[in-house]
Amino acid sequence: MNQGNNGPELQFPHTFNVASALIDRHLDEGRGKKTAILTVDETVNYETLVTNVNRYGNALKKIGLLAGDRVLMVIKDAPEFYYVFWGCIKTGIIPVPLNTMLTSEDYKFIIADSGANVLVYSEEFKDQITAAIMAETPLQHVLPARHVAGSLAELARDESPTLAASPAAADDDCFWLYSSGTTGRPKGVVHAHRDIVATSQLYNVGILGGNVSDIYYSIPRLFFAYGLGCGMTFPLWVGGTAVLDARRPLPPITAELFARFKPTIFAAVPTYFSALLASSLLKSEHVVTLRRCVSGGEALPEELQRRWRQIAPAPITDGIGSTEALHIYISNTIDDIRPNSSGRAVPGYQLRIIDENGDAILDDSPGRLLVKGPSVTRRYWNNPAKTASSIVDGWLDTGDTYYRDSDGYYYYCGRNDDMLKVGGIWVSPFEIEAALISHPDVLEAAVTGRADDAGLIKPEAWIVLKIAAYAGELLAEDIRTLCKTALAPYKYPRWIHFVDELPKTATGKIQRFKLRNAAHD
Repeated sequence: MNQGNNGPELQFPHTFNVASALIDRHLDEGRGKKTAILTVDETVNYETLVTNVNRYGNALKKIGLLAGDRVLMVIKDAPEFYYVFWGCIKTGIIPVPLNTMLTSEDYKFIIADSGANVLVYSEEFKDQITAAIMAETPLQHVLPARHVAGSLAELARDESPTLAASPAAADDDCFWLYSSGTTGRPKGVVHAHRDIVATSQLYNVGILGGNVSDIYYSIPRLFFAYGLGCGMTFPLWVGGTAVLDARRPLPPITAELFARFKPTIFAAVPTYFSALLASSLLKSEHVVTLRRCVSGGEALPEELQRRWRQIAPAPITDGIGSTEALHIYISNTIDDIRPNSSGRAVPGYQLRIIDENGDAILDDSPGRLLVKGPSVTRRYWNNPAKTASSIVDGWLDTGDTYYRDSDGYYYYCGRNDDMLKVGGIWVSPFEIEAALISHPDVLEAAVTGRADDAGLIKPEAWIVLKIAAYAGELLAEDIRTLCKTALAPYKYPRWIHFVDELPKTATGKIQRFKLRNAAHD
């Protein structure tokens, strides 16, 4: 790794298959007996991991798959996710992890769009998969991942425990991730071998200081870019250990896993940190081993950070990333946390903020955020129009609105279509939401824009309370008074709705467009 004008520059040999670096290397370095994966049911050491990766890879080759073929993965957070994912990569096959919470219609679309040859699934998702393939399907094989007759695990059991890595180059296609599809059909994001190393080194090692002794526990699932890093590629890059659990990550489960496995690096989204704190199940004695806490997906309110520090030894290092960039490219660090900010650019990445004409914007003014770096996708699969509109000369239009202050810290204002123009002035919904969550009775909040009787846009708030019975106009007025004190007066929410829950993506991002639509129904 060399030092360039924009930070560290990664160097790769002429032939580079990332499976050699994240899987095979551990045996060469004498790490075979070290624990790679912890679950409540089994412990997998690096020697077992390598053996199973090789056997799964050989099984996939035996059923006729060739380099470049695609394998869809609808697999829970369990060791077999690792075996299938790395077995594919080692043989030159393209693994495509899919959101396990998609509908059968989404799966049907992705099966057709991807041109995949094989789908491997966990038994828990059999009904959705069956519904998706009831019509004529191009898939040649649909296989359970393990534990049943005809599964990929059964096919792999008698295969050779050795497998030579397929020759590849660092820039060759390695795996795909499909975007969440919250504003349309899911989009296939193509990533190269080098992308995994870039995020694992620049963010995991460079920002988190990840090392061989770390135990990683990620609330975001492995099929998300965020979870793929924190739950798999980061620990594998440094020879650490990952905690996997396939159950719904409710606060009691998290408290159980903290007490049992004592993780040192914990990753979640702001809404989950909020739910965990509200449950009061996680105690200070559970988190004494924590040295890094990561948040992404949505901006972290300062009030949430304050509540977390009351029980945890390490602050939350907030950042922002995306499926297209594979992981976090703006982040705070353990020694440099700026309240309500996403932090600074991760060394190795470049950032620009532009206006509607594509011109650079001065500090302290909001605009469209562009990112360029060694893990940013070069294209969307089967979607040249989206590629052309979103990726220009290596610069990715993130779809986020940000501003940068004079010290180089970046502040999230919302998705581009979430911004409000109130009284002719742009207002970030996050700024209002941060004020709302500072009220002691508020658990979560979302803000959208709504036209008043004069046709002028004003803020509208949707609030989840810690105690639902407190809802009423008296509390609503108290919340408005707080906002008028904490914010410029024109920013306070004119309408307040108390709701049981907020609509979110599977990654925990608030779907404000659904709230806007609900307001018009």
